[in-house]
Amino acid sequence: MAKTAAQRQQDYRLRRNEGDGDRRVNTWVSTSADLALDRLARHHSTTRRGMLERLILAADAEVLREINLDSPEWGKYITVTQ
Repeated sequence: MAKTAAQRQQDYRLRRNEGDGDRRVNTWVSTSADLALDRLARHHSTTRRGMLERLILAADAEVLREINLDSPEWGKYITVTQ
């Protein structure tokens, strides 16, 4: 039996999310945050996705710089992603 469009879309999303590949982020943000993202992306000559990734990774690096690797705080922070 042929798959519906919804079934094909679900299969596609599951394939995209395998392993260490891309992950889908689906959320609502305020209009001001959306417009700021557009401005930042345009200013840095990148895509909205590229800008989001840059901002998120920079914020994560900042937190990791502030935490001692042997501390309980580091273990608590890093296990959020596992």
